[in-house]
Amino acid sequence: MKHTKAKHPEYQYLNLMKDIMDHGAWKVSHSTGVKLKSVFGRMIRFDLSKGFPLLTTKKVFYRGIIHELLWFLSGSSNIKYLIDNNVHIWDEWAYKKYQWAVDGKKAKPMTFEAFIEKAQTDPKFLKTWGELGPVYGVQWRHWPSQHGKTIDQLGWAIEKIKKYPQKKHYVISAWNAGCIYEMSGSHDASMVIAPCHTMYHINITGDKLSLLLYQRSADLFLGVPFNIA
Repeated sequence: MKHTKAKHPEYQYLNLMKDIMDHGAWKVSHSTGVKLKSVFGRMIRFDLSKGFPLLTTKKVFYRGIIHELLWFLSGSSNIKYLIDNNVHIWDEWAYKKYQWAVDGKKAKPMTFEAFIEKAQTDPKFLKTWGELGPVYGVQWRHWPSQHGKTIDQLGWAIEKIKKYPQKKHYVISAWNAGCIYEMSGSHDASMVIAPCHTMYHINITGDKLSLLLYQRSADLFLGVPFNIA
């Protein structure tokens, strides 16, 4: 019998890029005005028992991946932790929220460069203007609930999985309609950007844990390598 060597799982990523180039439809991003090409409803799978899925066909900001995930898991909504660790992938979104606030007062905002320099040197400024609103970490760890209480979705899932691994409703969601500007109507109480990776679903079968991640939007070149890892 002839055995054929299975393709490396990274080919899924490369094939998806080709799929977009060959079959993608052109759109214009509502939030940025950038023209983009996209496809809808694709899936890629990675078996972590066979290795960690860090892409090798492009340079990946591995340190940034680690710190961003730790920041999410901490439940924070302020970029201070990221700035302290020299990770600047969320800087522009903090600046965006600052611009909205200044525009509302009909004042002239400082430049992006001046904003970041001040954020790095002025703790009081960073505490105020480093806030992004109730983004991923807040929704995962402090989902706003009734009567002023919050829900730690991730903590709850971890504890329940230990006791009841067969349950099917271990879903952690960041898609909170009341915190998305287009629906809430207020920049003050909203996330600075609607969640791209909106939810993940954990399933246990025997001694195998599987996680299904759903994304409503995915920048294949920049963001998806972070999401895969």
